[in-house]
Formats: sequence, C-alpha cells, structure tokens
Amino acid sequence: MDSDAAGQQHSHPPKLYLHPRREPFEHGLLPIPQLIFTDCLQSLSLIKSNILSSTPNHRVNSETLARVLQIPPDHSRLLIETISVVLHDDSDPLLKATTPQEIDEAGVNVFDLLLFLYLQNYKRLLPKGHKDSAAVADVWPSTSAFDGFLSVLSPLQLVRSNSRRFVPSQGDEEAHQLSYLHKHIGNILCLLADSVDGKGNKEGEAEGEEGYESMMLSVDKFEHLGFLLYFGDKGSQRFPLSQNTPFFANSDPNMPASPVPAPHVLDWLLENISSAQEYISERMSTKENGPSSSSDQDVAMADAAASSAKPSSSVRGPSLVEGVSKSSCVKQTSDIKGTSVKVVNCHESVIYILAPVKYATVYGCSDATIVLGAVGKAVRVEHCERVHLISTTKRICIANCRECVFFLGVNQKPLIIGDNHKLQVAPYNTFYPQLEEHMNQVGIDPNVNNWDKLMILGVIDPHDSLSHPAGGSDTQSESATCLDPDHYTTFVIPSSVASEQAGSTNDNPFPLPDPYLASQQKNHNSLEEVKQLLRDTKLDNTQKRELSGALHSCFKEWLFASGNVRQLYYLPGE
Repeated sequence: MDSDAAGQQHSHPPKLYLHPRREPFEHGLLPIPQLIFTDCLQSLSLIKSNILSSTPNHRVNSETLARVLQIPPDHSRLLIETISVVLHDDSDPLLKATTPQEIDEAGVNVFDLLLFLYLQNYKRLLPKGHKDSAAVADVWPSTSAFDGFLSVLSPLQLVRSNSRRFVPSQGDEEAHQLSYLHKHIGNILCLLADSVDGKGNKEGEAEGEEGYESMMLSVDKFEHLGFLLYFGDKGSQRFPLSQNTPFFANSDPNMPASPVPAPHVLDWLLENISSAQEYISERMSTKENGPSSSSDQDVAMADAAASSAKPSSSVRGPSLVEGVSKSSCVKQTSDIKGTSVKVVNCHESVIYILAPVKYATVYGCSDATIVLGAVGKAVRVEHCERVHLISTTKRICIANCRECVFFLGVNQKPLIIGDNHKLQVAPYNTFYPQLEEHMNQVGIDPNVNNWDKLMILGVIDPHDSLSHPAGGSDTQSESATCLDPDHYTTFVIPSSVASEQAGSTNDNPFPLPDPYLASQQKNHNSLEEVKQLLRDTKLDNTQKRELSGALHSCFKEWLFASGNVRQLYYLPGE
C-alpha cells in the first residue's frame, strides 16, 4: 500500500463499510411490467448481447431501447430519464444533457442499464410486523391475505394503521437492500464480466459461481457497481469501490490494472457485504437495547418542537423532518446535512425546506403545506392526504395520494403511479430570495416547466406488495386535473422565514401560462379596486368597526376553505 492509500486509510478509522446507494432503490424503481423478468440473468444476458452487437460505443438511445425491450417510446424515454437522476457517475454524458434531444443523443451506458433493469425485480421492505415478511421479501409477484386488508385503507390510514413502528426505519431498509445485493451480486457480476475470449457471457450460460470460472472483470466494468454500492461510514464521504479493493486500488487511468477473475471479485464482495450486514445488525441492536441518540438518523422525533429545532441527519443519510403537528418547521441551507431530505408523518403544519438538495421524499403527511426549495434530482411524494406541495425539481413521482395539490416547477414530466384520487397540479407559485441561486446550484432550468405534461402508469406497483389486493389486475392510475386558474394564488413565504441571507430572487422564476397570469393580474386589480373603494368611502367609527369585523370574518372563512390557515401556525422566532 502506498503512502497516499495508507494516509487515506488512517484518516478514516477504524474501517470503511460497504453501503447500498439509496438513490436507485428509492427513486429508480418503475412499475412497468415489461421491465421485470422472472429469469433476470438469462433475459438480461440476451438484452446485453443484442445491444452490444448494434452499439459499438456501449451507449443506447430511447429508440433502440424501445425496440430491444419491446416497450412504448415514451416508456423508454422515461427509463433513460430515471437512470439519469439516480446515476452515480457525475462525469457520464447523460448527466450533462438537459433537453430531451440531448438526453436521447447521450443515451445510457449499457452496463448501467443492465444494473438498473436487474434492480427492477427488487421488492421494498414490508412493514414491521407483517406476518409474511420472510416469505415474500424477495419474490415477484407476491401476495398475502394481508394485502386485501390494506387495499381498503386510505394512504394515510395505511401509514397510521400501526403507528410509526409499522414503518421500516432507514436502518431496516439498508439491511434489506444489503440482503438483496448479497443474494444477487453473483448474477450482477456475471452481467458485467467478460469471458476469456472477450465476448461476454453467452445465452444459457450457468448462473451463480459456476458461471464465473471462465470470466474476467476489468476495472472499468467493476466501477459500474458504484451504481449500487459505495464505501463509507456514518458521517464520512463516499469512496469509489475501485480505490478500496485489493484488485484495482492503485490502478493508473493511463495504464489500467489487468482484469481480475470474476470468482475472486465475487468472494471479496460477498465477504464485504456480510461484514456490512453484521455491522448494521450490531448498530441496530445497540440502538434498540440502549438509550436513543439524538445524532442517529433513524431516531423518531416525537416532540414537534424538538423536531422543528433539530433535524436528524448525517452526511451519509438524509436530513429528516418528522412528526411536526399543528406547527411550522423551517429548514435553511445550514440546517441540511448531506444531499437529501425526508419529510415524514407531519400533520396540520407548514414545512419550509429552503435549501438546495439532490433528493427529497415526502411520506405519510396530511393537511400540510410543504415548500421544497430546489431539488436537483428527484422528489417522491407517497401516502399523503390533503397536502399542498410547492417545489422546483428536475423530476417528481407521486404515489398513493389523495386530495393533494402540487404547485410545480419541474423539468421532466411528473410521474403518477399507484392508487391516487382527486389530485390537482398547477404552475409553481412562490419564491424566496435565494431560490434562483439554489436552482442554479442543482441544475434546474426555469425556462422548462412540464407541470401539466403528466406521465401516468399503473395502479399496481410490482415493487410493493402492499399497494394492491391479492389477485388484483392492473389498471392505469387516476390522473390529476389542472387547478382552475381562478383558484390560483401566489404563496407568500414570510420574510422572517426566508431571511437567512440575502438573495436576488424577487419574483416567481417560472413564467406563468397565460390563463394563470391573467388570473393573477385579475386578483391584483381586484385588490387594488377594493383598497381604493375603502379609501374613498366615508364611514363613521361604528361603520368602520362593522366593516372590519365583516372583512375579518370573510378572510377567516377563506383561510379555512383554501387551506392557507396553515400559514398562521406558530413560526419559530415569532
């Protein structure tokens, strides 16, 4: 080991563990039946051979993808866009593409595509206490009598049906993801490796360790595993896989290391995944048996005031805002640790996340207004009721929600999946001083807003056995309607909330469609007319009091009817 490597090891004691990348598991699963194969290795080996024979540069565009996978063109474009928001390699040409044309020209690397497609057979962790957890943890399709019970619940009833303990913690999810990778890493390596003659694995080649005996893995193919795994520890940055292996650690880009027998790599990966599983198991056991730690990212923040003041976070895991009730919570850039944020189980509240992040998840919230500043990769909103979500983002996925309104500045088409009812979408409707600076930091284009160009997939999510009754057949998810322009209003963020530091944004950066712009102007003119009328009216003191009372009464009725009453809840510092 050279001095640099020794120094790196010494600076991150005592050991770096393998961790699954959350992003493809949380934001990269698509409920498209044609992407799920009963025999992943054999099917994907055929797809690999087909693509490589027609694309010498190892990149595939949406047209070729639609032909090979036999899916509609809009689904193949969705697939490539989804890969672009969960890709691990910042230098990949796909991440530099912004327009649909540029994305299609860049295409996707065939080996990243194969890992993405293999991951589509992953099933999310079942809620704690599910009697069939062990039986259905890693197969598809899977059903149980429990599914029929859950199918009659609303999204929020499902979340609340057994309190927070019913919902898997992030530690549980990470352990489940590692278990999945431990089981399937052999097949995944087989898709990346080449046979000795350089032609790759052939149709019908044996799965498992027997299939690796005559196969080799090069450093560039090995790096694609970074799509699924990385080295790091809680509170540390992520380190590339190749720099922490005995095979490629000192590889020079100008003189790449020689390919390594696939069985050696498999043994090394299985050993490190097992070590990571033991580490997580010990950590979770310590947490369950010992006193809770305020620094642990999985600790529940049951007290709303404490939740508002101290988000739970680490560099590796997401910042967590949880359990806020009948209150307001404000998070600025300095409050967010890491690159992602989760808003979980917040009710009758207003949540402000005025910061640039890569990923955001909103889960199990009701009767709340949630403002997400600038989300550069993806937003996922799931199991929410009567929530107003306001966000600028590259992409958003909405699943299993009811009576929610989404005010969006979004560059890609919003994706709607699952069992949704009475959803509405509208153009983005707010701003704060640092908004445009945050959008620039994460790469959101204010000139492209696809808020009303919805992509609707099926009700049944094959990755989630709790989303449909046993034996149910799939239908298209209920779409969202566009908010009536007459009901469109600007959401005003109080100056006391948005005043962490100066900024140049003083208006909505997304141009409004003509009907919404006309409605906004109409409301403004009506307000000015009322102001002038009041100034010109001669009233005695009694009449002034009566008029003031009537205005307050009407305003109060409007606040409750529109949901804007949430903004009047307690704000920190006021």
